[in-house]
Formats: sequence, C-alpha cells, structure tokens
Amino acid sequence: MTISVVALSKSAQLDEVLDMTYPTWHDGLSRAAYGRWYTTQLATPWGSRHLSRWALVEDGAVLASAKVYALAGRLEGRPLRIHGIGAVFVAPAQRGRGLGVELMNRLVERAGKEGADAVLLFSEIGAAYYARLGFEIMPMDDLTLRVREDERRGAPATMVRFGDDRDLPDVIEMDASRAAAFRFHLDRDRDMASYALTKKRLLAGLAPAGARALQFFVAEEGASAVAYVVIAVKERGWTIESCGDRDPAGARLGAILQVLIAREPGEQRPAIGGWLPATLRPRQIEVVSAAPSRDVMMIRPLTAAARASRPLRAEDIFYWRGDSF
Repeated sequence: MTISVVALSKSAQLDEVLDMTYPTWHDGLSRAAYGRWYTTQLATPWGSRHLSRWALVEDGAVLASAKVYALAGRLEGRPLRIHGIGAVFVAPAQRGRGLGVELMNRLVERAGKEGADAVLLFSEIGAAYYARLGFEIMPMDDLTLRVREDERRGAPATMVRFGDDRDLPDVIEMDASRAAAFRFHLDRDRDMASYALTKKRLLAGLAPAGARALQFFVAEEGASAVAYVVIAVKERGWTIESCGDRDPAGARLGAILQVLIAREPGEQRPAIGGWLPATLRPRQIEVVSAAPSRDVMMIRPLTAAARASRPLRAEDIFYWRGDSF
C-alpha cells in the first residue's frame, strides 16, 4: 500500500488521532473535553489560519500524526517564515517502522515547498533524536523565581486589574519593543496573543474544578496597560506564560507580582517558574535557579535566512512559555 501524508479536518481520522494521543497528552481532561479543547483552538481567528494537523495514512488508517503551526519570526533582523511541528505521535501498533522519521521528513519537505525558511519544534525526549534529522538546539533556561516582599510596607500602591482583550494591543507593543533587541524572536500579533490566552483558558475551564487556573493581570496608567503578566496556576505552582513592561527595568511588572503575592498573606508562597528574556529582571524578582529547559527548543534551517552568523545563546532568544507547542 502507498503511504501518503494528508491534512486532517473534522473527520473520523481526526477522531482516531485524538483517541490515540489522548492517553499521552490529556492534561487531566476527559476524552470529550480533550477533543473540544483542540477543535475550539481551531475555531479561533489565529488557529483557523495557522494551526493544522497532518497524518501519515495507509489504506485509510492513520499511522502517525503531528500538528503544524504557521509562524513568523526574525533572526538577526531578517524576517523568517517558520513551520512549527508539535505533538508528533506514532500509533502504538505501528512503532518500530521508522514512521516518525518518515512523517517528519515529509513535513519538512512540505515546509520547504511552501516557502518556509525554518522548521521549529520542542522535544520532550532530548535533542539526539531530532539532531539526526538536522535540527539544532536553541537554548532556553527554565527559571525558578521568588518575589521579594517588603514586610513593613505590604503591597506596593500599584493599580492592578484583570486584563482583557482591549489590552492586547498594548501587550503586543510591549513585546515587540523588547523583542527587537534579541537575535531570535517570533512576531506576535493580537490574534496570536489572543490564541495563547484562549488555549490556556480553555485548558483551565475544561479541567476538573480547581485543578487549574489562568490569570491575566495588567498595571494601568491612564487608559493604557503599561505592564502585564499571564500566569498559569496548578497545584500552588505558578508558571509565567508571558509578561511585559513599558519600563525597560520591569519595575511595574515586579510590582504586579508583589500585589498578587500580597493577596494571600497567610498562604504558603507559590513556586514560580517560567522563561524570561535576559533583559527583563525586575528588582522585585530574584532568580533562584536556572537550568536548561526540559522542553528542548530546536530549529532546522531551510534557507540561508535561517542560518545564524554564530551559535545562539539563551540570552539571544526572546520566546514565551505560552507560545511553546
């Protein structure tokens, strides 16, 4: 039989893929909620244009599948078209046939034909497997953070409120201004920022009650957001999904975090983790530890535009945890 690679839509084949991948990536959701989580992502303005699912199919049966994200970014000032590949999965009964490599090679070939400059992925299994396919590590550090508190003065007098869609233009402006100094970054627009929020809000909303939460806060001056933070909460742990501040030093971002900590003065302080760009180190935040990220970011250049003039370091990369896939 001939093996082909096909795009999956709302079909029996998509349900088959969701059935196969659910035990690995359910994130505590029921099977019905897991399917709704994915299909609702596809229904967002950004997801409908930038997210697709592909599969190797033989005689109508799905052998392997992956998600593909159409992204845009910059490397050393040069614009890049990027295909992100995620959730690579081989059906258990088909393993040992090299189908994961086959699917990756076909998706990389497709990316090149569609004009992509690079393919980006995140590996949960280390770098060796994808290095054999021509992918190179883009180092990122997992940070453990602590918010410094002033026991005498309590929370700072900073106006903090819940963020909403009206704040997204300010969020994008803050991100773009800071990202411009980095050798590699994605180009985020309002729809992409909204998609990242929707994806994590859905995950929290579809999970069992109290298992997860997503918090989006801004500091406001006049009618504009001047700093923001998006935090995923799980089991008293906080993961900073993204954050920003018009102030290069990040003082208002630090104040937001102090306000959030001060809401529950008698509670145990949460463990805080995430990725922060090297230029964002508010004085109110202490980096307790840093280690190479467990989710290894890797890139395969397809054109000269995606080849760096020298190896990238963690401090050269601007990327948010909320945009990983």
